[in-house]
Amino acid sequence: MRHVRTVEWISRNRGHVVPGHVRMVDQTQLPGRLVFLNTRDLKTVWRAIKTLQVRGAPAIGIAAAMGVAAAAQQVRSRSPAALVRAVERFADYLATSRPTAVNLFWALERMKATARQHAAWPPDRLKIRLVREAMAIRDEDAAMCRAIGKHGAKLLRNGDTVLTHCNAGGLATAEFGTALAPLYVAKEQGKRIRVFADETRPLLQGARLTAWELQQAGVEVTLICDNMAAQVMKEGRIDAVLIGADRIAANGDAANKIGSYGVAVLAKAHGIPFYVLAPTSTFDLNTPTGDGIPIEERASHEVTQGFGRRTAPLGVKVYSPAFDVTPARLITAIVCEKGIARPDFRRSLKKFIC
Repeated sequence: MRHVRTVEWISRNRGHVVPGHVRMVDQTQLPGRLVFLNTRDLKTVWRAIKTLQVRGAPAIGIAAAMGVAAAAQQVRSRSPAALVRAVERFADYLATSRPTAVNLFWALERMKATARQHAAWPPDRLKIRLVREAMAIRDEDAAMCRAIGKHGAKLLRNGDTVLTHCNAGGLATAEFGTALAPLYVAKEQGKRIRVFADETRPLLQGARLTAWELQQAGVEVTLICDNMAAQVMKEGRIDAVLIGADRIAANGDAANKIGSYGVAVLAKAHGIPFYVLAPTSTFDLNTPTGDGIPIEERASHEVTQGFGRRTAPLGVKVYSPAFDVTPARLITAIVCEKGIARPDFRRSLKKFIC
């Protein structure tokens, strides 16, 4: 099974982590071309996150952490305090790239904490420590995703057909995925699982990324338009819905790509289990409900002339939220690397964090 590393650290010298740079799959080029973006530039990392060259809550957290580490290498001051201040500036800057995915802020806070904890170290040694912390975030995410896959696969029977929305596979994480991870594990277990993938308007992450990724892995996938989900459910073709999440509130409300809420409503109406799969780094227990989750609004041109071709009249007003929040009452279970949480989520999620 082929898995492409979405974000990784590339070092110039074998056996050493510095000097080095961040390498990311440019997801705006898929499925036509597999292109890698190599950079040490902080603004390039910010732009990659903002423009969805790298996307998916865990992946952007990893990219941001590595971006901080790459930028820190270029700080010339010999003062440890100056390097720590620079790391904090770099992290605060990258935090302005996108507002919804909590993994971004979690990873950046972790990088700042690492710098502060080792503020007495010589700058050269601290720079190496920052790279290793960023690499640890990546490796931990990969391990969490495989664990999510093992837990999630228990929810799937041989012969099941699942519906996905957006992309929460290896491209959205370190390498294995969250919502797609159970499919890969189930395949390893010998189960035959089929997938219907929503195209996921307006940027077509399902069509461009999920369908491509599943094909690469040898998983049977059928692409449908977003507004076909109700019909395939009505026809009895769907046994479960699997989605990822960019932030999960303390009560279990889950923010994911726009359209997820609608799919959850449809699943409820048709008696189909609706599963959210995400690492505990996506849990935001400081936000009581989904009402407190900030929702990013994207530029109008992504709707009116997506991928360069105008499909709407000039001057038309556009409202384009990138995410919506699925209420906990519509969620059957939340799967993380530590197990499967079921309602009441206020209690069950807290058990996995404590």
